[in-house]
Amino acid sequence: MGLKILTEHINVPGIETLEVYRKHGGYKSVEKAIKTMTPDEVVEEVKTSGLRGRGGAGFPTGMKWSFLAKPEGVPRYLVCNADESEPGTFKDRWFMEKNPHALIEGMITSSFALGANTSYIYIRGELLFVLRILEKAIAEAYAAGLLGKNILGSGYDLDLHVAPGGGAYICGEETALLESLEGKRGNPRNKPPFPAVKGLFQCPTVVNNVETISAVPWIVNNGGAEYAKIGIGRSTGTKLISASGNINKPGVYEIELGVPVEEFIYSEEYCGGIWKGKQLKAVVPGGSSVPILPAELILKTAAGEPRLMSYESLSDGGFVSGSMLGSGAFIVFDEDQCIVRNTWNYARFYHHESCGQCSPCREGTGWMERVLHRIEYGHGHQQDIDLLVSVAKQIEGNTICPLGDAAAWPVAAAIRHFRHEFEWHINNPQEATAPGAVYRGQPAAVTA
Repeated sequence: MGLKILTEHINVPGIETLEVYRKHGGYKSVEKAIKTMTPDEVVEEVKTSGLRGRGGAGFPTGMKWSFLAKPEGVPRYLVCNADESEPGTFKDRWFMEKNPHALIEGMITSSFALGANTSYIYIRGELLFVLRILEKAIAEAYAAGLLGKNILGSGYDLDLHVAPGGGAYICGEETALLESLEGKRGNPRNKPPFPAVKGLFQCPTVVNNVETISAVPWIVNNGGAEYAKIGIGRSTGTKLISASGNINKPGVYEIELGVPVEEFIYSEEYCGGIWKGKQLKAVVPGGSSVPILPAELILKTAAGEPRLMSYESLSDGGFVSGSMLGSGAFIVFDEDQCIVRNTWNYARFYHHESCGQCSPCREGTGWMERVLHRIEYGHGHQQDIDLLVSVAKQIEGNTICPLGDAAAWPVAAAIRHFRHEFEWHINNPQEATAPGAVYRGQPAAVTA
């Protein structure tokens, strides 16, 4: 069993209550930080830890914190991104539901480090039941003097609020989230200025993911150097993985970064192998927005090295033969799954969720959905495959926010690795559209 930082006490009865949480060491980081450390010292520990953003981008957290502007007399804010709208991702919802005080402790310690006196947890609109759990835990923290004025007699003040969104995927992008939090339509902002300079209410703001913030207390309690010893290379620490699809044991797993992908899929400690003993066909390793990989490239890199659950290993080979760790939404497909149908389903989602602000995304996602629909339903043409590749290239890198990339990458990767399956759908429309029909040939060779 690997080291558990976030989930060590997750199954303790009553851990969602302040009393039980404190009995198991809860809120020690708050006391240590505000009584024995300066804000800059906390930031330095997070830098030393190598902790990277767990929401998908993987940017070094301490470095992001160090960018925060500190103009005199201007408030600063910490905003927790608990939107979690990426298809296949459910780790943050699960974690907040099970152990809300862990996030609240992280918010207090991190807010102190950033000099924020007001902080927000922005939660996905569909998760109102989790919002109620957080509100109850926050009320307990206020009653215990862990929030509000003069926390633990330290002179540090912090108010913490939970704000529900409207259920828009785009609000997982940090500037769209800030627009929504201000009561506006959730459209991404042009950058610069970045949120660290002009964020919430045009004040310096840091936006971090639930898992990222929840890891900070362990780092403060044990030291950044100890955290950096966990994991592999620049992928330090542990990671929550949302495992789903055709596996025997779907769920949320905390892994030490660097676990071999093959071990994660097939060991009883984690996914327990492919459902009903079928063959592995493909994996989307980091949420619907990252490139899909066929079985041979998810288990080993193109160079033949074992693929590891780390930022660097999963991206080895670039998008030609690699993918991304992303949010850690690990979606497994067995031999009976249709790649064309899956790709169309993703394209339909991104078309629906595009805010429409940028023409390449607004128009391009619609084109991709329509073309994939006609291929899936037996009306495709051979030129449609290259048309999809062309549209994806025209979207990628040409939008204000990464939603355009998120829509384009899955389509381009599916065609790159499974082009034969798209061709089979087009050449055999009657067979391909029959109930339960699945392409049984070999995936296409890897090409640039």
